[in-house]
Amino acid sequence: MEAAAEPGNLAGVQHIILVLSGKGGVGKSTISTQLALALRHAGKKVGILDVDLCGPSIPRMLQSQGRAVHQCDSGWVPVFVDQEQSVSLMSVGFLLEKPDEAVVWRGPKKNALIKQFVSDVAWGELDYLVVDTPPGTSDEHMATVEALRPYRPLGALVVTTPQECTSIFSSGGGEELARHAGVPFLGSVPLDPELTRSLEEGRDFIQEFPKSPAFPALTSIAQKILDATPACLS
Repeated sequence: MEAAAEPGNLAGVQHIILVLSGKGGVGKSTISTQLALALRHAGKKVGILDVDLCGPSIPRMLQSQGRAVHQCDSGWVPVFVDQEQSVSLMSVGFLLEKPDEAVVWRGPKKNALIKQFVSDVAWGELDYLVVDTPPGTSDEHMATVEALRPYRPLGALVVTTPQECTSIFSSGGGEELARHAGVPFLGSVPLDPELTRSLEEGRDFIQEFPKSPAFPALTSIAQKILDATPACLS
């Protein structure tokens, strides 16, 4: 039986949720961002750990590019992305000199940074920590899962799209995968230009577009997670 790790900087984190995908470009970081915002609007205190090292897009989605990361005695201090300080973010994007700088690192360096991100970010008290993982099943993806395993995450949310060679407006791929794997299907998010535009402009989609067809899908996913977890801090 695997022993739980010393909590350290994760001592105040009630629940950890990993967001995974089998490949890039399926909307994993979009779901990570919107899930965090939906949980925030439900009154929860949320952190986002962006360990998608080769594509750290969440700072742009939350209009936080160029923000400085400071150090404290416990490690890195995450960046707050809202005035109420309800959502905090740590991303490799904050460590790059330029937002569009390519991350060309060998595997061991990536894996070491992932482990450092897991242990050395001073999150404080959080209801949920949403971890935006690298896409696929590469070394850094497995390093993320292994680094977090001792902290006993609440679970993982797998983001998928319908099978290849199909219309972009198809649906049902995720539901079929969930049924095959014997895990709960949380929902399907329709393609929505307003969602895309809000991400490009760093706007709060959950707050600004309640009439969008994607809004009920995203808030329903967040509510299912809330319903499945014990009472949190907030």
